[in-house]
Amino acid sequence: MNISNLCRRGLLVSLCGFFSTAAIADPITFDIDSRHTFPAFAADHQSGFSIWRGKIGETSGTIVLDREAETGTVNVTMNMDTIDFGLDAMSDHARAPDILDVAQFPTATYEGTLTGFQDGNPTAVTGNLTMHGVTQPLNLEISHLQCRERDMREACGAEILGSLDRSDYGVDFGLGRHLMWVELQIQLEAVERE
Repeated sequence: MNISNLCRRGLLVSLCGFFSTAAIADPITFDIDSRHTFPAFAADHQSGFSIWRGKIGETSGTIVLDREAETGTVNVTMNMDTIDFGLDAMSDHARAPDILDVAQFPTATYEGTLTGFQDGNPTAVTGNLTMHGVTQPLNLEISHLQCRERDMREACGAEILGSLDRSDYGVDFGLGRHLMWVELQIQLEAVERE
């Protein structure tokens, strides 16, 4: 006799309760929806003369979330060959050896831990960004997070903010002529894995 039959017959009540609780507390793995996830950024041009904005066009990865335990992880890979400033010449130069050198460093990765839980949802990520072959700590703020059912699975959308000094990653083209800060504004959607 299987456990569901025992539960239906009112037997092993405590065991049934245990399995129900365990099922609720299981962490959920979400796959990043690359069609709706675009890490965006704003970078200085000529020491405040203007601000250039762009995005990464191809992103993949996973998010694991356990609301009961208030824990979770983030693992994201960005295809740096898809960087887009909206101007081909600028995008091509960003990929060149003197800036991001995507031929040698085709991807950037972010690995982090979800933190600052409020009502079962994280408000921040503590982690590390690897870009241009250099790994540095990078903490992010989750300014918006909403989860709901979509196509019979849970889906989450988030807005994630942060900033970095690109020279920390060896991306120091224009040092002395440009400010090195980069503001991040990441729109992310992820869907529960089947």
